[in-house]
Amino acid sequence: MKKPVSSCVLAAVVPLLLVACSDNSSVDPVNALPAGVSELSRTSFSATTPGSGTSSATQDLLTAGLGKTGLGAAAAPAYADPANPTAAELRRNAIHSNYRAIMDASAGSGYGTLYGPNIDLNGGNTLGEGLIPGVEYLARLDDGTGKKNVAMVVQIPASFDPKNPCIVTGPSSGSRGVYGSVGSAGEWGLKRGCAVALTDSGKGMGLYDPMDDTVNKIDGTRATRTAAGALSHFSAAISDSARAAFNTAFPNRLALKHVHSQQNPEKDWGNDTLASVQYALYAINQEYAPVAAGSSNRTVLFKADNTLVIAGSVSNGGAAVLQAAEQDSAGLIDGVVAAEPSAQPRTTAGYGVQQGGVAVPKYGMSLIDYITFANIYQPCAALAPAVVMGETSYFNFMTLVGMNARAGNRCAALAARGLVTGADTATQATDALAKLKAYGWLPENDTMHNAHYGLGNAPIVAMMYTNAFGRFSMLDNLCGMSAAQVNAATGDVVAVSATVKAGAFASGNGTANGAPAAVVYNNSVGGAKAWQFAVSPTSGTADFALDAALCQRALVTGTDPATNLALGAATTPTKAQSDLVRAGIAEVQLNGNLRGKPTLIVAGRSDALVPINHSSRAYVAFNRVTEGASSKTSYYEVANAQHFDTFLSLSGFDNRFVPLHVYFNQSMSAMYAHLKSGTALPPSQVVRATPRGGLPGAAPAITAANLPAISAAPVAANQIGFAGTSLNVPN
Repeated sequence: MKKPVSSCVLAAVVPLLLVACSDNSSVDPVNALPAGVSELSRTSFSATTPGSGTSSATQDLLTAGLGKTGLGAAAAPAYADPANPTAAELRRNAIHSNYRAIMDASAGSGYGTLYGPNIDLNGGNTLGEGLIPGVEYLARLDDGTGKKNVAMVVQIPASFDPKNPCIVTGPSSGSRGVYGSVGSAGEWGLKRGCAVALTDSGKGMGLYDPMDDTVNKIDGTRATRTAAGALSHFSAAISDSARAAFNTAFPNRLALKHVHSQQNPEKDWGNDTLASVQYALYAINQEYAPVAAGSSNRTVLFKADNTLVIAGSVSNGGAAVLQAAEQDSAGLIDGVVAAEPSAQPRTTAGYGVQQGGVAVPKYGMSLIDYITFANIYQPCAALAPAVVMGETSYFNFMTLVGMNARAGNRCAALAARGLVTGADTATQATDALAKLKAYGWLPENDTMHNAHYGLGNAPIVAMMYTNAFGRFSMLDNLCGMSAAQVNAATGDVVAVSATVKAGAFASGNGTANGAPAAVVYNNSVGGAKAWQFAVSPTSGTADFALDAALCQRALVTGTDPATNLALGAATTPTKAQSDLVRAGIAEVQLNGNLRGKPTLIVAGRSDALVPINHSSRAYVAFNRVTEGASSKTSYYEVANAQHFDTFLSLSGFDNRFVPLHVYFNQSMSAMYAHLKSGTALPPSQVVRATPRGGLPGAAPAITAANLPAISAAPVAANQIGFAGTSLNVPN
């Protein structure tokens, strides 16, 4: 239980609070910034009705002044000067893009009816355009090297109640910047009246261009790295001479912070989240604590023992809050909510995963392990006759963009190396699909491999994370790969435009997804090409850079995937490179000990990017055997939900899947009720949500009937339990 905030001190800061000072409260210490934190700004956002969002007077905390209607618009507002957007304009557009990246805002999706800025925490359409005024603190967290530079934002809504203080964390999802969780944990927390602690966890749009030596600053504006100084979000650690030589050999390449910072930022996601909580405590003390006697500084009124803290986020942010809970030796966090977390258990020993009482074939592998496996087999598997779709839609994306011939080349190249069997494409593809299932993907994922590979998820993540884990520089061109803007029609490297760079803080998501940096295979026959167009030297065909994919897999396993021979000093890649990558993987894996904190994990059964056998299911089982009877973790597995709610706006996704975001909100509310009132958390269960149906691209509007609530007493057929040390999930 949290201690109450001292009523004597509250009497001094809360108007009309009449109390007798008889609690003999001790004098609190002076408020001070947490170690390593440099505060950059404090801004009051006062807008309560939609405006231009070009200044603090026309912005708010949640929607950047755009409101429910503006966030629902597909396009972000234009910049007054596209070559030189202001920090305020970049904040506005970053919130627009990050909010829409978390959820589907298309017609009939539930936006504006089941969720969104206008929907209150009880599900009522009562909040109008949903603007939330308040103050926002911006800071950077560094370890003294000047290279870490984690961005942190604390938002304190005008509705914050000093008598009932609360903080909600929002470490960013994916590789996103500091506003990456504004639409998930951020929105829920602001509506509840909590301070929201956002952080990019060492990721974000740290875009470095070695051609002109320019960087993004913490506020999103661009400058040369010399001019940016300590405010540079990221610049590659290379000398001017090395930069000149690299530019000559590999012109127009780009570097990204998550990929090329040489920090392995994921190892610090938990501690960065904890630092954001400490900074949030500092900020609310700055706003509400009284001034210390004889000083201009504030006292410390709000502390961990009297302020409720929920660590909540999704995807990589979900992994961050789990890591934070494991590392929380100071007791900052009271409860945890992780949606679709990229949870990576430290071991697969001592526990198991079952579905319908049958052990799954593979579980608990690290993200880079199963991603590099998928990167080899996914494009071929998408051609298996059993999963080929007749429709032309985003769900059948490889057909839509004409990638099937190259997928056939991948099948043939795999067969030539003995990695699949079969005399023709159909049998080779069927074997590739079987290998994915044997590696832990579910039948619900069968028809999703097409869209996931076609949209580049595995090639992008495989390139990014092998570099990140091994702490490789952009100069290393690991596995012959680099990052650059490319011609979308041909895959050729092109110079990044000044206006694209100028707006990258808002439009980019921190990955090499093409906005603006794409994954490039330098060693492609005939010259460097984007991965989609690359010709492998070994096969001599356009096979999606299979040579590079096999190299990335070898980095993770330490063996050549075609020969099963161990890597050495003269192999490609080398054993030394693989050792670096595997050491980085070990740094980020979770220990399963949540320190008895109540925890809710929610995931979609159809998640094909972060397959649940390797992530949510495995982590819940690992936590149970680690904590035993002291574990307070519940797991909610939602049928017909997948990883990217924003994909539900796409034809083929709209009629097949439901938004997981609704269940994240339910879980946050359940956790708050548990911590504030002692309401029991719902037990682990499968939630039988039903998709909207209809034709691809023309699904009917979703209703509450599609989304049954998480049950306080699930029927036996939906209960998730344990069979010995194995998590058992019903079919």
